[in-house]
Amino acid sequence: MTVGQERAWDRHWERLGREVKALPAGPVDFTSWFGREAPVLLEIGSGMGETTSQLVAAAPELNYVAVEVYKPGVAQLLMRAESLQVTNLRVFRGDAVDLLTEHVPEGSLHGVRIFFPDPWPKKKHHKRRLVQPEFVRLLATRLEVGGTLHLATDWEHYAEQMLEVCSAEPLLRNPHESWAPRPDWRPVTKFEQRAVEEERISRDLMFTRIETT
Repeated sequence: MTVGQERAWDRHWERLGREVKALPAGPVDFTSWFGREAPVLLEIGSGMGETTSQLVAAAPELNYVAVEVYKPGVAQLLMRAESLQVTNLRVFRGDAVDLLTEHVPEGSLHGVRIFFPDPWPKKKHHKRRLVQPEFVRLLATRLEVGGTLHLATDWEHYAEQMLEVCSAEPLLRNPHESWAPRPDWRPVTKFEQRAVEEERISRDLMFTRIETT
């Protein structure tokens, strides 16, 4: 890590971060950790935190939770959050599947965001993509009724896979039928900017958790 990242880690990790593997058994008490009761939104794969920090700052009404495996990325997010003086961010380092399966109760999330996950463009690697039926089912069960799953990617075939997989999940409904309009509040990521330069189209997908009978 850079000197700045190390400094941010040392200053903020103990208060704002948790290692997924080190969590005690059972659900995370988000109300206690944040010091308030508010809707919990989970972002999976916050990268270097540039977009995430802006989204956190723009939504002070949310208890914003990010999960990321890359330690320098987590440290960079903490550094950006410090510069923006946000207080509504908490960060997990580790595997999102383990976090959701073992430590996030069903129906407890207001929303989930996955922006520009690794596309694994080669066909032989498609099985490594994050957005697969089992994972989407897991996400859907953790969303509250009316909660939103928001995805974005600049890889056409991955976007089509996301649309197909999420549309097939009985707990989710697509209010837009196909692609969602790009929301003005979502900052342009470095991946999205690169896509523009390489003439690839970014697509947003939004699905709502519905109540089952």
